Amino acid sequence: MRLYDYQSRMMLRLAEEWKVHRSVMVQMPTGTGKTHILACVVKEKLECTDGGVWIVVHRRELVAQIEETVGRYGIGREDGRVKVMSIQWLARHWDDVDGEPGTIVIDEAHHAVAETYREMWNRWPKAGFLGLTATPCRMNGRGFADLFDTLVTSWSIAEFIEKGYLSAFDYVSIRRGSEEQRLIGMLEKRGADGDYQIKEMNRVLNRDTSIGRLYRSMERFARGKKGIVYAISIDHARHIAEYYSRRGVDAVPIDSRTPPAERRKMVEDFKAGRIKVMVNVDIFSEGFDCPDVEFVQMARPTLSLAKYLQQAGRGLRRTEGKEACVLIDNVGLYRVFGLPTVAWDWGAMFRGLMLGKGRPVAEEAGNDRMPSCFGAPAEEPATDCDMEVIISHEQLLAGMGQPEEARVPQADAGGLKAWQDGSSGLWGLKRGRRRLTDVCFDTVFDVRYDMAAVRFVDMACGVVDASGKVIWKKNRYVSLKFLKNRMLYAALPYDGKACYLDLCSLRAYDRKPEIKRYEGVELLKIGKTYYSRTRTVYMNNRGIDKSYIARRDFYLTIYDHKIPLPRYDKLRPLLDFQCGHVCLLDGDDERYYWLYGRLDDGSIVVRDTRGRYYHAEDGHAASYIGCEDSEHDFALCRMAMDRLAGRAAEKILARKAEREENLRRWLETDRAVPFKSGLKWGLKLCGRVVVPPVYRNVQQPVGMYCAVEKNYGQWGVILVDGTVLIEPAYAAVSIGDNGTALLTYVTGKQVSVKLH
Repeated sequence: MRLYDYQSRMMLRLAEEWKVHRSVMVQMPTGTGKTHILACVVKEKLECTDGGVWIVVHRRELVAQIEETVGRYGIGREDGRVKVMSIQWLARHWDDVDGEPGTIVIDEAHHAVAETYREMWNRWPKAGFLGLTATPCRMNGRGFADLFDTLVTSWSIAEFIEKGYLSAFDYVSIRRGSEEQRLIGMLEKRGADGDYQIKEMNRVLNRDTSIGRLYRSMERFARGKKGIVYAISIDHARHIAEYYSRRGVDAVPIDSRTPPAERRKMVEDFKAGRIKVMVNVDIFSEGFDCPDVEFVQMARPTLSLAKYLQQAGRGLRRTEGKEACVLIDNVGLYRVFGLPTVAWDWGAMFRGLMLGKGRPVAEEAGNDRMPSCFGAPAEEPATDCDMEVIISHEQLLAGMGQPEEARVPQADAGGLKAWQDGSSGLWGLKRGRRRLTDVCFDTVFDVRYDMAAVRFVDMACGVVDASGKVIWKKNRYVSLKFLKNRMLYAALPYDGKACYLDLCSLRAYDRKPEIKRYEGVELLKIGKTYYSRTRTVYMNNRGIDKSYIARRDFYLTIYDHKIPLPRYDKLRPLLDFQCGHVCLLDGDDERYYWLYGRLDDGSIVVRDTRGRYYHAEDGHAASYIGCEDSEHDFALCRMAMDRLAGRAAEKILARKAEREENLRRWLETDRAVPFKSGLKWGLKLCGRVVVPPVYRNVQQPVGMYCAVEKNYGQWGVILVDGTVLIEPAYAAVSIGDNGTALLTYVTGKQVSVKLH
């Protein structure tokens, strides 16, 4: 099978990266043939090396699809050197797979931060890794640089459309003042991943009135077309399909509960045109290939950039006779993310410097309209309909400077670049063929991070964004150059001296700082002084030891005994009070905080330098609680904290009860047993691994409790699902049948504790 030019170039770039890196991630938009790149890599690796190639996918439904694509390149299942498996199966059969891989290819590699994937790097340290994804981003800002050495990016969605490899689209969205947008703006709860909570979305939107609006918008903008609807839940999908079917639309629901054979038959009927509309729940988000999809209807609100692009991308594949795809946005994702053609900074998301997360519409400020990337939004029609046309495919193509007819593929337009006016000699900025600024710079020194380092016509130097807006400007520098890790080198006109500008905080340093990474938070270090990379910069110049810096679940703490206490602290906090710690939150690049206290559920209360208090939890932006402007204000703030502490305690009790109930159900059907892998021990329950082999020793469980030894002479207690109840720090542990544990210290002292 012949590759397109851009796929061949990607193969060459990948080969160059593999010369210097063991682990490479490749980003290509949905519908541009990542699976064909995968198949070519497999074929080349089998021809050039003796090692086998393992292909790991995140859902078992994708195994057959990958095997089929690889088979088109003459590599069948009978070739024992190639294995295609789901990560769920592999995690249960680490020691059952024959041989060792020379190369491991991970499809949809944005899932690779999960611990089950990370285990592959530990087990096969000599293997090369390739990760393929359309969206190298996470909602919590957690990057991939600790797994993959480098990221190779392809063209943007806009460039693929411009070059004729992806379909143009009409984009239709609900209006800002519509009833549906009002309901979505009221969604408050968040799930564990930071996205909207499914239960709340289902309660608010799974109603006949909302589904009726879905049907009317589909009938108006995609009548008679073949399409996919993205629903919130299984019940929501079945409700939509039933509503559509009663009105003469051939619609069927498909979800994880649909039997595999029935699911395959539905997909075949859909591809053959016997079914017009598939209403799905997370089935067609990744890996589904049906080029003649004519419309995509988004009925599931989300804050996840990855989910948004995966959904929109299902309709952008090209096929003969398909002029354009209609994207029907019934949940206002346009106002959260902009159009799919926005140029995303994948490099920053890959390194964990940017969240793959949108902001709820309720948090927006400013204009009613988002920038549409190519062309102005269409004029709003004079109608009482709750929908508006954001952009038509004609406007989209015209904005790209291309005719409507099919276009001949051209050279890679790349990212942000400089262009020079021949008559004046001045410079401007462009992206591809599209000029973003007029000629307004005397010199463009460097372009990186979607910014440009320039000399202005007044001879001052500075940094501007892609639109030419000034980010930083100074008079005394003679040249600028971008460095790694979002730093800027600025040379002075005398003595060859220079300064180093942190592009995150816009603070200048006279020496090059050392970057210290703590997962989602970075610090700068010069000598013995630490600086935060936030707009409001925290500085610790007390020569602290690295042990004073601690990484928690979603934040970083730095011990600093000089932090002032609250002005009004006569009432002692009911929550776990913390004193003397600076706190930096994942994804919050605006300010640093002082840690005020921790709640039982792991969330925290923090205080900024102006005496304002916030509640912060994993996957959520810090939410305002109150202030200490007066004793009365602080008393109200404390009452709010007490309510948060009460809710956190209730949440923990509910989680504990649910966990124990699940464990009891498991233990009624089978018994947890220790197993050994290499030199480490874990636990299996009902034939599957529930505790991976990470312990030096594991005793036979007593009910739902198990004594484990982490390091020599360090014993603790876990639940049989892996939850740590007592940290391993004791010379010996004995668990009784009555739900108590006898802990022995190294001194010989013993203490009995209840485990529930």
